[in-house]
Amino acid sequence: MTEREIELLGMRKENINEYEGDDSYYYVLDLVNGLTFITECNTQVENNDWNVDVFNTEPTIRFTNFAEVQGLLNKLSNAIVSNG
Repeated sequence: MTEREIELLGMRKENINEYEGDDSYYYVLDLVNGLTFITECNTQVENNDWNVDVFNTEPTIRFTNFAEVQGLLNKLSNAIVSNG
């Protein structure tokens, strides 16, 4: 995936140490409490080829295809039941 596709998924950029002059960052999306999607750090990305992981799983759940992640996020978003 490209960085632009990561942004189109609605993921927000998080700087790692912006106050220390470090320009490292990653993207994150908290879909619901307890379900977070995260990318690797920009310093680990080669050829603008980003991955999206489900945060804190063992083993790692990783997606490399924009359409797959977009479809998953749409299905999950449509299944959210509002508590109010």
